[in-house]
Amino acid sequence: FLLAGMSSALRIALGGTALIIGAINVKDFLRPHQGPSLSIPASAKPGIYARMRAVMHADTVMPSLLAVAALAVVANFVELPCTAGLPATYTAILTQHDLGPPAYYAYLGLYILAYMADDTLMVATAVVALSSRELAEHAGRWLKLASGAVMLALGATMVLRPEWLV
Repeated sequence: FLLAGMSSALRIALGGTALIIGAINVKDFLRPHQGPSLSIPASAKPGIYARMRAVMHADTVMPSLLAVAALAVVANFVELPCTAGLPATYTAILTQHDLGPPAYYAYLGLYILAYMADDTLMVATAVVALSSRELAEHAGRWLKLASGAVMLALGATMVLRPEWLV
């Protein structure tokens, strides 16, 4: 966004994308397993779980580290459509401000810290609740609702009231 700039068309396209992602996430909370979804498909989960079990039962450290790295890459590619909206929206909003490089990268660093804290919390919750599928699915639905509401608010603001972001 720093290189391409922020035109009205790009702002509206990003806002519209945020609205669509937000609406799908809210729909996933209200009507799970119905219609379009940005969740990891059930068909991909057995392969991910099998790779996780293989990592847990590896005899040496190096194959385990390689397996974890491969699993992370695969999981991130599968999850990319679910999670790309908020970072794109955040960086687009940052480019609308007249920030110098130190401030811009400080805000990106703050976002990354918050993103890592969220991931750390999710991993810790998953480890604690690994034996309870209902808890994990229930918590995931609430996270979908929260992230959907944030995306709807950001998308609506980008499309209808972009001056609020400057």
